[in-house]
Amino acid sequence: MSFTRTILIIDDEEIVRVVLSSALKAAGYEVVVAANGRQGLELYRHRPTDLIITDIAMPELNGLSMILDLTRQFLRAKVIALSGVGGEKNVWDVAKLFGARLTIHKPFNMPQLLGAVRYELEH
Repeated sequence: MSFTRTILIIDDEEIVRVVLSSALKAAGYEVVVAANGRQGLELYRHRPTDLIITDIAMPELNGLSMILDLTRQFLRAKVIALSGVGGEKNVWDVAKLFGARLTIHKPFNMPQLLGAVRYELEH
């Protein structure tokens, strides 16, 4: 018996939410979207998902703070962090320290991202 995995996308850029949502739905996933970290955290609290894909640089609770809050409350939350912040290796290190399992740079390659999603959902 198979069931549909649910992914929460948190990004302040509508185009990123639309592109990710379309690709993930086409790959067979159920998708929930949020425009900022605060909204994403509330959505997850009310209905936990199998995976979270979040931007790091966002207004109203940035991705790093959201990841820290989320992983403190939900130890098994799986997070992939995205960011277009250039040259900030420290941001990636902090995201991983706070609980992100993987960090991916924007612009990202969709097959790479879908492979990362499959991997995280299987492990």
